[in-house]
Amino acid sequence: MKASFSQFVKSAIPNFPVSDEGLNTIIDSLEEFELEKGEYFLKQGKISGSMILLEGHFRCYTFNENGDEVTTAFYGPPRLIFDVASFFQQKPSLENIIALTKIKGYYGNYQTVDKIFHEYPLWREFGRAMLAKEYILFKDRTMRLINLSAEERYAHLMQTEPEIFQIAQLRHIASYLNITDTSLSRIRRDFGSK
Repeated sequence: MKASFSQFVKSAIPNFPVSDEGLNTIIDSLEEFELEKGEYFLKQGKISGSMILLEGHFRCYTFNENGDEVTTAFYGPPRLIFDVASFFQQKPSLENIIALTKIKGYYGNYQTVDKIFHEYPLWREFGRAMLAKEYILFKDRTMRLINLSAEERYAHLMQTEPEIFQIAQLRHIASYLNITDTSLSRIRRDFGSK
């Protein structure tokens, strides 16, 4: 798994100026982490840790005013997974992050990650690159919810993350696309007949 982690870091920051030995020292500061399908990485009300996801998929969700689950994100590898506000402010999360499949990666709590940032200045560059990447993905999703039709949002998800349709429940996909289950069924039927 170390090789996958190393490759992820180097692909995130081209020409990352750290030796494999230095990168292995950073990796050794984190703990290998595994979850089975259905286990939680984060539960609402708990404080988030940080994870480099190398294998598997997560679903992130919260509850609306009626108590219904609302899927806010699907995460596949390789990604940095954490609740930003909970992690950096060390306050309880408003979201849940659950494994849709078996998960493998590396985990660090706030203290461990902060220590790595202080001991390895180059690691701060990695952290900054990951935060920028995640913010861009979040902003893109927000704009798609505003600017695209339900059919266009569905088509985009099919094009960019087709595996989600194999591992997530349709009601979770509908919630993520901000449409009803009935609308999702209609859209899928229409796409199937094209």
